[in-house]
This record gives sequence, C-alpha cells and structure tokens, in this order.
Amino acid sequence: MTEYAYIIALLPALSFVLIVFFLRFKEFLAAGFSIAMIVIGWILSIVVLAETLGRGGEAYEGFFHITSFASLNFEFGILVDPLTAMMLIVVTTVASCVQIYSIGYMKGDPRFSRFFAYLSLFCFSMLGLVLANNFFMIFIFWELVGLTSYLLIGFWFEKKVAADAGKKAFITTRIGDLGFIIGLLMIATYTGTFNYGEVFSRVAGGAIPAGALTVALVFLFGGAIGKSAQFPLHVWLPDAMEGPTPVSALIHAATMVVAGVYLVARAMPIFSGSAEASLVVATIGIITSLLAASIGLVQNDIKRVLAYSTVSQLGYMIMALGLYGHDTALGHHSPGYYAGTFHLMTHAFFKGLLFLGAGSVIHAVHTNDIQEMGGLAPKMKTTALTFMIASLSIAGIFPFAGFWSKDEIVAAASYHPVFLVLTLAVAFMTAFYMWRLCFLTFFGKPRDQHRFDHAHESPRVMTWPLVFLAVLSVVAGWVGLPWLSQGFASFVFHGEAYHPHANWLLMAISTVVAVAGIGLAWLIYYKKKISADRLAERFRPIYTLLYNKYYFDELYDLIIVRPVLAFATFMWSFDNWVIDGLVNGIAKLTILWSDLKLWFDTWIVDGAVNGAGWIVQQGSALLRFVQAGAVQFYALFLLVAMVLLALVKFEVVMVTVDWPVLSVIMLAGIALLVLVSRTAHRAGPAEATADTGSVGVEKEE
Repeated sequence: MTEYAYIIALLPALSFVLIVFFLRFKEFLAAGFSIAMIVIGWILSIVVLAETLGRGGEAYEGFFHITSFASLNFEFGILVDPLTAMMLIVVTTVASCVQIYSIGYMKGDPRFSRFFAYLSLFCFSMLGLVLANNFFMIFIFWELVGLTSYLLIGFWFEKKVAADAGKKAFITTRIGDLGFIIGLLMIATYTGTFNYGEVFSRVAGGAIPAGALTVALVFLFGGAIGKSAQFPLHVWLPDAMEGPTPVSALIHAATMVVAGVYLVARAMPIFSGSAEASLVVATIGIITSLLAASIGLVQNDIKRVLAYSTVSQLGYMIMALGLYGHDTALGHHSPGYYAGTFHLMTHAFFKGLLFLGAGSVIHAVHTNDIQEMGGLAPKMKTTALTFMIASLSIAGIFPFAGFWSKDEIVAAASYHPVFLVLTLAVAFMTAFYMWRLCFLTFFGKPRDQHRFDHAHESPRVMTWPLVFLAVLSVVAGWVGLPWLSQGFASFVFHGEAYHPHANWLLMAISTVVAVAGIGLAWLIYYKKKISADRLAERFRPIYTLLYNKYYFDELYDLIIVRPVLAFATFMWSFDNWVIDGLVNGIAKLTILWSDLKLWFDTWIVDGAVNGAGWIVQQGSALLRFVQAGAVQFYALFLLVAMVLLALVKFEVVMVTVDWPVLSVIMLAGIALLVLVSRTAHRAGPAEATADTGSVGVEKEE
C-alpha cells in the first residue's frame, strides 16, 4: 500500500470535485461522500503506518520527472518515512472527527455542501504537503493550504469581521511565504535540486557555504513563522476564530498551523548544519510561546483563549526543534526533535478536542464569552468531561498524553537553563488559563440565566467525535512510556534513535508547576478565595497590556498598515492627478487643438475657397445683367464708359473733381446701369425691340 500512498491525498480531492460539480444541491450525499473519503484515507494511513513500522522506518520514495529548467529538475513524487506516516495519521484522524462533527454543527447552513467541499480541498492540500518528496511540491501544496484556509476562515463572508479575518490570515502568511521561497531558491541554486534526499546529502557535503546556509535557513523558517503563527507574524491566528468552529479545530490541530512545524521538522537535517539558524528557530519559538501564553491568561472569548494556547504550544514545538539543531554535541541524538514531533502528535488530538468542545458549548449557549457562561457541566456532561480531559492533557498532568510529550520538551530544554526556566513558566501559565476556562465555563453559578436555561447537550453526531478524541488525548502519549519510547524514538529517527530515559526530577518539577497553575485557577475562579477583579485592578498596567495583546495589532496598524495605506493613497493621488492628469490633459489639449484645426479649416481654408466661389458667383450674378440684349442699354454703357475715360484722360478734371464725390457718381452710374440692365432683362429682348422699333427676332414656335 505504501507505493500507492498518494491515493490518501487524492480521495479528498475527488470528494471536492464531485461535491462542486454534482452533489452541491444534495447536502446529505455531499457530507456523506466527503466523510467517507477521509475515513477511507484514515484507514489507508493506518496501513501505511503499519508497513512503515514493518520496514523498521526505512523510507519509500517514488516520483516521476516533469521537466527541467537550467540545471534544476522538477518532479512530482511521494516520500513515505516515519514522519510522513505519523503526519498522515494525525491529519486524517482529526479531519475525520471534524467532518463528522460538522454534520451537527453546520446543520441548516445555506452553504452546507460548499463547506464540506472546502474541507475536502483543505485536507487534500495538507496531505499533499505531507506526502511531497521535494521542496518544489511542498511549496505548491503550501500555497494551496493558504488558499483553502482563506476560504474557510472567511466562510461566513457576509460578516465583515470574518471577511477581514480571512484577508488578514492570507496576507500575513504571504509575508512569511516570501521568505520561504527566497530560502528555497537559495538552497536550490547551490544544490541544483529540490529533492529532499539530494538536498540533505549535498548540504552535508558542503555544497552551501556556512554563511549562505544560515541565511537560506532563516528565510526558509520565515514560511514556518507565517503558517505556524510565530512571532512576529502570530497576529492572524486569533482572528481566524471568526470561521466556523470545526474549521478552527482543523486548522489548529492538524493542518495549516502544524504545516510550519512539519516544514522545520522535515528540513532538520539541514538545520542541524547551522547552529545559528537553529538558535534563531529556538529563540523565536520560546518568545512566541511566552507571549501567547501570557495573553491567554486574561482573554474572555473561549475560542481566542484556545487560539493563543495553540500559538503557545506551537512555540513549544518550534523551540524544541530548534534545540535539536542547536545541540551540535548531541547531533541527531538530540531530544529536541523527538520532543517536538512527539508533541505535535499529542497536541493534535487534545487541541482538536478542545476546539470541538468549545464549539459544542457555543452551539448550546450561542455566545463565545466565558463571562456569560458558568454552571454548564450538569447540562453538558459529555462536553464538560471531554473538555476537562483535554485540559488536563494540555496542562501536562499524568497520565494524559500531553504529560509525556511536554515532559520531553522540558527534558530537551534542560540542556539550556534559560530555555528550561521559560519552558516551565509557559507550562504554569498553560495550566492556569486552561483551568480558568474550565471553571468559568462549566462550574459555579450561571452568569447569564437566560443562556443557561436554553443550554443543552449537543447531538450525538457532535459528542461521539469528542469521546473518540478524548480517548486519544489520554492514550496517544503512552508511546512515550519507558518500555515503548525506544521503539517510538527509533520510528521517528530512522534508526538513529535518541533513547529517552526518565528524568524523575524534571517530571516531578513539571508536574508540580502544572498542578500549581491549576491550583491557582481553582482558588481564584472556583473557590473565590482570591478576587480576580482585585488582581486585575492591582496589576492594571500589566492586565491592560495583556488584554490588549501587547498592542501588536495597534502597533502594526501604526507602523505598517497606515503607512502602507498612506503610501497607497499617495500613489493613487499621484496616479489620478499626475499620471491620469497628464494623460487627460494631453487628451484635452489634443481635442482643443483638433477643434482649432477644425475651426481654421472650416472658416479660413474652406472659408477662403468658398468665399472666392461666392464672390465669383455674386459677381457673375451681377455681370449677367449686363448681357440684357437691349441696344439702348449697350449705348448707355458706352456713353458712361466714354465719360469716365474722358474724366480720367483730362488731368484738369482729375485735379478739380473731388474723388470721393466722383466715386459716388461712378457707383451710382454703375448701379443705374445694373438697374436698367435688370429692367431690360425682365422685359426680354422681344419686348425691348418692339419698343425701340428695332428688328426683332421671332421666336420659333
């Protein structure tokens, strides 16, 4: 089955296509087919896991060549190794539970079928990312994960906050992806390949200079910072809660946010070649974990508390993986890689349970505000019990799954005192805010009687996935038991196993820290021995800082969003008034010049031509009357002409005669001639001849 593992990814892709083109109006069939495909994928993943264990962790790789560009080969292929097999189980398990749960949660939604289509596409993207055998493929599916997360976070796009959250997630992660592709291209340039195995072997052989490798890995890690919501690109994940709760469970537990952790884990063989880049990874991880955990202490939105919890736990994993590469003395036997991948697996189960449990609560009381809840445990027994199991697991209480993986992270940090102290601080805060959430939601007196009265347990289609995940939240960590951990470690590390040994002192310390966090939450929110309001008032500056999430959104709005918006506004104004103004001005000048040319052509050129014609026409109209055919007119004309010639001839007349008067006389004479000519013309030649006695010309009849 291993060689056909790509079928696991193709099944949800098939579901997406069939729902979009054939089943979108048949909601029951759409949901049923989507669930069937992911459940079959889950079964096949179990088979792949068993076969991988049977091979002793030996990797299987299959691919086919697509094309070549310069010295780079592009290929599609799959790589099934222990890390892949584990991730296939994680993704398909949580996705199956989420999709079954969604039947009840999304019931009545007008876009019910579309929701399942998007879930299927999301699962296809993540499974393709996990199965990829090269960086070229992982980047393709990386971007598909970003696209589908945008579609699902903004699923209720008619709400502005949901649409804005989708855009924020998409844009923020694109910033990290820019770093990802820069690092990817740097690695490909030096190694001449995208294939994992070839890249790892060539980097180990010194194909990339140490400085260039560090820079490339930091850029590559930028992709993980964006996808896994690490500082300083962590701000998108809490807003992603505006999507449907099943989406939150899938994103936070098994898909988008763990993609960044998976990328770092997959690239660990080259991260181990740069202690500086690994230290950057570990530092970013612990900073993120501390920031998110402290913010989660005071949030009141049940999903946002869990969102910051996710960011914090992802920081845990990233820190552990960074310590893996930083432990140059331990090399591949570092506990950091073991701890990070182990916690990724257990976290998927209890975090998926927490989000689905939160969705069950929201479904019952129709609010996200834990200050409006309280006393729900008797009415929602299954939800409350499973939610508390997950809370114990994430707090790291024995014998729940989170205890074993968190203990390995503490053990990994024990080689670095600063990281150890900060890790224990995060563990304390995690236990505190998770049980603050439990006490305010399920215990005490109802703080909103109306919502409490209408609260009820969710239908079985929603509670069964909770029970299944609750079981995994207990037993999934048992692979870390002393008599099983060596086998699990060998499974994860391809035979180069880190052999964990129980550190009873660290286990005791971490347990005491977790119990102390739960105990403080119990004193404040259950027993009311300590007033939360007084604490908030006493530490008002700190409380305000945490409640406002360190003002990261406001800071980014001030130093990034507003300047970018101002620059965009300036560029729009420049384009509108200068570029468009210049273009439009030239157009207007061209039109004006055209109008002037039209006027000149019409009135000057055509006017001159037409004027000359008009003058000739009018002149000819006057001169035609000279040809009147009347003899007396001709005689008169000759007389006038002789008089004028005489006047001109004799200079005495020219001197003595007033020329203006003479001009008037001449014009009058001409007018008289014209008048006589017209009269003669109207009378006709025959009539004129008869009157003068001249010989007439008879008109032939």
